[in-house]
Amino acid sequence: MNYYIRRICQAILTLIVVVTITFFMYRVMPGGPVEAIRQRLVREALADGGAVNMERINRLVEVYTGIQPDEPLYVQYYNYLVDVIIYQDFGDSIWKGEPVFEILFRAMPWSVFVSVYGLLLGFTSNILLGALMAYKEGSRFDSAMSMVATFMSSVPYYVGAIFMLSYFAFQLGWFPTGGRWDPNTIPGFNVPYMLGILHHAALPILTGFIVGFGGGALGMRGNSIRVMGKDYIRVAQLRGLSETRIATRYVTRNAILPMYTTLMVGIASIFSSSVIMEQIFNYPGVGWYTFGALEARDYPLLMGIFIFFTAITLIGILIADFTYGIIDPRASADDQEAY
Repeated sequence: MNYYIRRICQAILTLIVVVTITFFMYRVMPGGPVEAIRQRLVREALADGGAVNMERINRLVEVYTGIQPDEPLYVQYYNYLVDVIIYQDFGDSIWKGEPVFEILFRAMPWSVFVSVYGLLLGFTSNILLGALMAYKEGSRFDSAMSMVATFMSSVPYYVGAIFMLSYFAFQLGWFPTGGRWDPNTIPGFNVPYMLGILHHAALPILTGFIVGFGGGALGMRGNSIRVMGKDYIRVAQLRGLSETRIATRYVTRNAILPMYTTLMVGIASIFSSSVIMEQIFNYPGVGWYTFGALEARDYPLLMGIFIFFTAITLIGILIADFTYGIIDPRASADDQEAY
């Protein structure tokens, strides 16, 4: 129990430190968010031919960022944390003119849907293929799949996304070129709408699956070969255990351990790569809004997205820490002794 409490406290402290560093870096650097928004509002007021009312502009800056620009930095930081933690108020998006939290809350499920499904499909196939390659080590199948896996792991995800979009969507017309659902259907829990969601998400999911395919298979192959050389595998074979039981209970379970943490942390990398992937497929998720916020210099939205990415990374690491003992009881015992 002490171990879990300690890890949760470390994650919370890490999140606070990261948010603190980012907050102050945004505001002390030249052209920070408050100054950039203020200058933008001044230019708009001058373009309209009206007088520049700094009091009104400062109120608008506060509305957009949730920060009173005339207050000291530490007071701005305190008020920002209070708004985020207690009221879930990240300010208003300059680009969209909506609360940042509402944008993230609306976009997050779509990014989770395409990213996690692609990651899980790729991870499962890598495990199965890597184990099969190790079982047939030295065969033609092993050589051929090693070449395929090496090639696939070297292809950048955006190259695969562009190829699949141009071929399957534009040339063959099998899949839509953008959007999250069929606009001709009524949103709700009905078959046409749900099928439209799957149809629009197929290429983003398939891209994450195919591009993520390969590196994990090679890693699983190497781990399996290493495990098959252990003494306890030979003992299990001498005891007359079936090949199926040895493969599932001894080889696969031990070979998958080094890849488990990589899977959890990989969730965060999938979200970060979705910035380009969602832009290519015109799929309005968190990554799509990130790209738009960068172009519009929408600092409140960027700050909210950055906190989201950081929180996802920490949650993935915590899940890996807390569940590692389930698949490896030795790790659980070591943690109890250490704490």
